[in-house]
Amino acid sequence: MGRRVIDAAPADGALYLGSVVHKRARPRRHGMRYRVFSMLVDLDRLDVLDRGLKLFSHNRFNLFSLYDSDFGPRDGTSISAFIRARAERAGVADRVARIRMLAYPRLLGYAFNPLTVYFLEDAEGRTVMVVHEVHNTFGEHHFYDAVVEPEADGSIAHSARKAFYVSPFNTLEGNYRFSIRPPGDEVFVGITLSGVEGGILTAYFEAKRAVLSDRQLGKVALAYPFVTAKVIAGIHWEALKLWLKGVPTTLKVRRNAH
Repeated sequence: MGRRVIDAAPADGALYLGSVVHKRARPRRHGMRYRVFSMLVDLDRLDVLDRGLKLFSHNRFNLFSLYDSDFGPRDGTSISAFIRARAERAGVADRVARIRMLAYPRLLGYAFNPLTVYFLEDAEGRTVMVVHEVHNTFGEHHFYDAVVEPEADGSIAHSARKAFYVSPFNTLEGNYRFSIRPPGDEVFVGITLSGVEGGILTAYFEAKRAVLSDRQLGKVALAYPFVTAKVIAGIHWEALKLWLKGVPTTLKVRRNAH
């Protein structure tokens, strides 16, 4: 018998079309906004999406693709198993029925994900844990885990002490405040970094849901043809403008910390 093909369902994945916004309060005011899209996938059904879509592949080159080696342990092993192991250590593995990942897919083989968010949900679809995977432009990554209790409207708030260099314009000092509206018709992921003198910067992604289909992927490819290059270029362009504004860097501090 041949392999049974299971059709992809709307719950297996979605696209979110929106914007990333950064607002810096100190030591100089600065802001930026750029249009992006993200893909939401059920980590245990990536093979189903692979079989059901012509323009998307899992661990194979395509117009759009997701590679296990880009996420989690970044060694090509199962992302789902890696995230479930974190849930086990947090004591909530028995409550996790599904893991959905919100990330930038590769476009023509290339992607950079400053932030990937994993939503660990129970059988009723309620988020019980959130994992944030943060990448910097030095090729490093770090995870912030939080067992959460959503509000009545499903929104989530939690905090974490900063433990990873992201921007050369910030030290390791400070605390993050995460504000999240899990994926539905819309999604919102916001992060505020604060220090002893108050808020330093706020960044957020807000977007509306679109169906994950070959037709929609074709539209996205035309509307966001260089989205990854734009993210990378935007990071460095904004860094240049901050430097020109006289915002001091922490590169020397960072080198000495390693």
